[in-house]
Amino acid sequence: MKKIGFLSFGHWSSSPGSHTRTAADFLQQSIDLAVAVEELGADGAYFRVHHFARQAGSPFPLLAAIGARTSRIEIGTGVIDMRYENPLHCAEDAGAADLISGGRLQLGVSRGSPEQVVDGWRYFGYQPAEGESDADLARRHTEVFLQVIEGEGFAQPSPRPMFPNPPGLLRIEPHSPGLRRRIWWGAGSDATARWTAEKGMNLMSSTLKDNESDKPFHAQQADQIQAFRDAWQAAGHDWEPRVSVSRSIFALVNDTDRRYFGDDRDSSDTVGWIDARTQAIFGRSYAADPDVLVEQLKQDEAIAAADTLLLTVPNQLGVEYNAHVVESILTHVAPELGWR
Repeated sequence: MKKIGFLSFGHWSSSPGSHTRTAADFLQQSIDLAVAVEELGADGAYFRVHHFARQAGSPFPLLAAIGARTSRIEIGTGVIDMRYENPLHCAEDAGAADLISGGRLQLGVSRGSPEQVVDGWRYFGYQPAEGESDADLARRHTEVFLQVIEGEGFAQPSPRPMFPNPPGLLRIEPHSPGLRRRIWWGAGSDATARWTAEKGMNLMSSTLKDNESDKPFHAQQADQIQAFRDAWQAAGHDWEPRVSVSRSIFALVNDTDRRYFGDDRDSSDTVGWIDARTQAIFGRSYAADPDVLVEQLKQDEAIAAADTLLLTVPNQLGVEYNAHVVESILTHVAPELGWR
């Protein structure tokens, strides 16, 4: 059994054919799509987070709304850029969203990806300390966040509080028990996967990673997953982590599918530079008739190694079509691969 959810990677746009022409369209349709995929039997709804972009820059209102409208599916992010976050405020928002959903939050955090603006986190009031990189800033914020969501008191109570206090030091409220084990780190390299394990977070691996060998993307990602699991075992944690991978997978079952994604039949991995120092490998898309798709996906080592698969969906194509994309995988592909 493999958990299957969707990861929204689109945005709102006024371009012809877009079903999400405004921010309101994007948010309302995201909620509607989550409700639809729950009814179809999928397992999760995840959302990318990008600041200064026409995407879900502030995900917690959206996650809370989905939590209130659904009853079963996991809800999460892929990923929140912790360079921009006040860790304590983030802990309050995460605790509230998790409680509203009944403990279904699966929160992906990380350093984030290439930005819309130069050093955007500076506009939010954050900057690396002397000798730190922006990646160090993200990890420092994450470590504080992980500590405070444990629920231990750390703040000295006022001698003249507005409301009566419980005894002892105070913690962040609202506190959601169990949330700490449902935090994921989006790792872009084998080294960050090992760090993720050491810190006791689940592993979230996307459709690109640092190009660290001459192997194809899926094999490099499988190596990353193994590095994570080896480091987890060495760290001695007393619970089993989860691992997710993201893929663009489209079963071509009608003319609309072929019109949108037929050109991706011959997709292949690509290699490029995401900044001046980092060469990355980008995984291929999968688009084929269901029987061909099944045979192709059998060869994907990282999907086989992960317990959770996030299907990237282009939300600007609308709720009805994206629900169809997910349903096609659940109906025509997942059973043949033993995922259901």
